[in-house]
Amino acid sequence: MPIADLSDWLSEQAQGSRVWYLKRLSGNDTLATQAHQAGPYVPKDLLFEIFPMIENRERLNPDVYFDAYIDSHADHKQVRAIWYNNRVLQQGTRNEARITNWGGSASALLDPESTGALAVFSFERSTGNTPRALHVWVCNHAIEEDLIEERLGPVDPGTHVIWRPTGATTLALFHHAATGPLPCRLTPADMPPGWLTAFPSGLEIVRKAVERRPLAGIRSDMRLVQRRNCEFEIFLSVEDAIERPRIAKGFAGVDEFVAHAQSVLQRRKSRSGRSLELQTREIFLEEGLIEGTTFSHQPESDPGKKPDFLFPSEGAYKDPNFSSAHLRLLAAKTTCKDRWRQVINEADRIAVKHLLTLQEGVSETQFAEMKAANIRLVIPSPLIDKFPDSIQSELITLEDFITSVRHLNVVS
Repeated sequence: MPIADLSDWLSEQAQGSRVWYLKRLSGNDTLATQAHQAGPYVPKDLLFEIFPMIENRERLNPDVYFDAYIDSHADHKQVRAIWYNNRVLQQGTRNEARITNWGGSASALLDPESTGALAVFSFERSTGNTPRALHVWVCNHAIEEDLIEERLGPVDPGTHVIWRPTGATTLALFHHAATGPLPCRLTPADMPPGWLTAFPSGLEIVRKAVERRPLAGIRSDMRLVQRRNCEFEIFLSVEDAIERPRIAKGFAGVDEFVAHAQSVLQRRKSRSGRSLELQTREIFLEEGLIEGTTFSHQPESDPGKKPDFLFPSEGAYKDPNFSSAHLRLLAAKTTCKDRWRQVINEADRIAVKHLLTLQEGVSETQFAEMKAANIRLVIPSPLIDKFPDSIQSELITLEDFITSVRHLNVVS
């Protein structure tokens, strides 16, 4: 559909008492891993809010059927919200809620090629025992994702955002859903001097995450995943401490509010774009790699080209006598569904490029395209089971990649 259709859809779905749930579809949400759980995961508490009739503790597996429209793909299904509650009633094994009956791989939500795509679920609260229709948009390309994230901020793999367009206060615009304990959340008293007057840089927040999660002796893959989660909590802590008093003061008008909201959302996008890269740099240093000697961060490989990392160094890359067989490139991109092609031309001397991503799976077809373009995926080990079994053996962990580049500065 034309991008104008998405813009109109977002405006339409922002009306009334709707609640939006946004996430990036993982390999376990779609049929990419064949470990399908009957429908994309939606938090149980959210489904109870939207469909209170299924929160029935006296009935086994209470459910309700309702209409769902995947407007991005002109698809309509009657789907089922169900609470699998046998652990509550019978000391069984399940206590989770799902939306099922999407229609298999013919549905854009379950199509393996949708793995990594940003999806927006627009719910309207039920009244009495009458469920309201659900409207869904599954992004077809990065342009659509950018349009949504410009309005609501970045949605990273493995996280979700719940947004209420008509929230009681403007704080609703800045709300990010948080689940479970938040051990890295900081109070204003915990923050370094100056953070409340000038928002800290991405590197400062990353280093605070390292301080809070030193994780000595933990494998580099797990360190990366845990610290990035910690860093996000720290970022939200600082944002809340700075923005809550500003919002409480109010705004002179809509234009002032919109301008301020855009600055907040842009800061979120900037943080998301560089977070993985900065976290990875810290891991390299901890693993004994030396910046400028065994790796270069943000070097210039060729005129107008600045990859995230070159190994062993920018100088080696630009030395015509240094064997190209001993050169490596690593790009760091939080998601890769559409953006992996940006890596292909980042360093002319390096035939095979490596791409580190946190995306939770790719389809077999997309992986084959990457492989044919000489892109090799580097995946933190905790995420590998999100990928199809057929390609897991071809994925490279971060620890394995670090091992492979330790001695590249030895010219053969």
